[in-house]
Amino acid sequence: MIKTTVTARLLVALAAAVAAPAGAQTRPSPPAATPPGPARTAAPPVAPNKPAQPSAAAIAEDRGTVKGDEVIARVGDSDVTADEVRAVVASLDARNKSALARDPTLLSQTVRAILANRLVLKEALAKKWEQQPAVVAQLARARESLIVETYLQSVTAPPDAYPSEADIKGVYDANVAAFLIPRRFQLAQIVVTLAKDADKAAEDAARKKLDDVVKKVKQPGADFAGLARSLSDDTATAERDGEIGWVSEPDLRTEIRSQVIGLAKTATTDPIRLDDGWHVVKLLDTEASRTRSLGEVREALVQRIKAERTDANRRTYMADLLKQTPPVVNELALSKLFDAKSDATAR
Repeated sequence: MIKTTVTARLLVALAAAVAAPAGAQTRPSPPAATPPGPARTAAPPVAPNKPAQPSAAAIAEDRGTVKGDEVIARVGDSDVTADEVRAVVASLDARNKSALARDPTLLSQTVRAILANRLVLKEALAKKWEQQPAVVAQLARARESLIVETYLQSVTAPPDAYPSEADIKGVYDANVAAFLIPRRFQLAQIVVTLAKDADKAAEDAARKKLDDVVKKVKQPGADFAGLARSLSDDTATAERDGEIGWVSEPDLRTEIRSQVIGLAKTATTDPIRLDDGWHVVKLLDTEASRTRSLGEVREALVQRIKAERTDANRRTYMADLLKQTPPVVNELALSKLFDAKSDATAR
């Protein structure tokens, strides 16, 4: 059985590679169309293809609690156990763990990445790649770094009871302004495009169309969504009945913000000239600003407080070590080190 540790960085690269079907050529997806107007909304992520599952012979049939040594997947003569998958997931940062929780198919991709890594490792070991001098040196440095890092974590981590509820509340109260969620506006638009350097004929045509748009929008009971679909030059928002989506007040263009603030719900602005043309904006709804409660931000605060305490403990620990055993550095030789290297390279 081949055993190895898979790093998070390698997993990301391998997961992307193994997600594509065998023999298929991969190419980047084209960027999603975005409105040229006052705000842009991100296209929803595309769910990856569901990867093939390991054969029934390679996994246990028990549907209950997965034991640590239970085989999750197999490639050749190498097994991936439940404990190994858990260890890889535990090594990921909070962002990647959250992504796994939101999209279970990513976990299957992670397992496939481990399997791909095993195949690469088997091939490399067969060629005695680990015996190459450069690889030996890198392995030694990696081992040293891992020992130092894990030891520092063990001696500088704050106690489990830290921070106290009083500490958390104190940090929250001192930074409450940072938890303010600005007022948001739900907007829709009709765009009449006109380049800044357009000639008179193009400007006259745009003005004529704009006058027609404004006239129809201002009529009682006007169907703004229908007008946006049929008249707006911005295809991306026109397909969504002109809707831009929710936009935070600080993210609004100054020209838009000045008209939207104070606008009655369902009312429309006067035409607003931007770089790409004229925008007639409708206010669909408003969401008042609010401050996130302590309960909403508590977990993030705890992690931040612990991380800051760990960093402080680490600095103190390292400083004390250096006081106990002062280092001696040959500054003269050090200053010549890279100059000599550069001279040798030049020759």
